[in-house]
Amino acid sequence: MGKEGFYEGSKMKEYLIKKNIPDSVIMVDNKGNNTRLTVENVLEIQKRHPFKSLIVVSRYFHVTRTKKLFKDKGLKDVESVSPVYFEWRDLYSILREFPAYYTQ
Repeated sequence: MGKEGFYEGSKMKEYLIKKNIPDSVIMVDNKGNNTRLTVENVLEIQKRHPFKSLIVVSRYFHVTRTKKLFKDKGLKDVESVSPVYFEWRDLYSILREFPAYYTQ
């Protein structure tokens, strides 16, 4: 749940649909309250809907670790995309990602 009161995954899906991405190829995880849980949730979705690749949509500072966790779990074809957006709190987030990447 974003600070604006909306599920971020649902809002990203709305954006993709407006950009002509078919609804049928978009799967959303609104229950991933942290990166590890998101990876686990997506792997559960994969059991019901077998797919061999995915695109991680997240903030630019976050995608490297997310892709690493997916690859560590065996999903090798993982790409990413990030919105062009910056907040001052991103500076903290960027710093936080370094130890998080190596401890996950």
